[in-house]
Amino acid sequence: MGNNLILDEVNKILDKHLEIKGLRKTQERYAIVKEIYSFDHHFDADELYSQMIKKKYRVSRATIYNTLDLLVSLELVSRHVFKENTSKYEKSFGFRQHDHIILDNDDIIEFCDPRIQSIKNTLEEMFDVKIKNHSLYFFGEKNKK
Repeated sequence: MGNNLILDEVNKILDKHLEIKGLRKTQERYAIVKEIYSFDHHFDADELYSQMIKKKYRVSRATIYNTLDLLVSLELVSRHVFKENTSKYEKSFGFRQHDHIILDNDDIIEFCDPRIQSIKNTLEEMFDVKIKNHSLYFFGEKNKK
């Protein structure tokens, strides 16, 4: 699915939710979604706010935080607390499940290992549950060469 198609689908999901909840469809919400889906990395709320201000959007920090919470609840954005209780976010709709290695220098390596899916399947069978999603973080440092 191309980025424009993904963004269209995300906007449709947001539209439907706002209609159901009787919330306003503000330009700011859709601009925030557009910015998030333009990022190719993990970001925090302050980076998103700075990006929006730099692009001359009139948006408050409160709107950024409230919209991020809304998008997380709709599973359109994932929230991670990697270390020091700092939230990082990433777009999630239309992207494959993956896990993370967080390095001391704050670099983040994403990886996908099919053995994790196998573990998930085993756990579902063993405990008679349906696992909807998961998060796995490894913390480390780059090896010195």
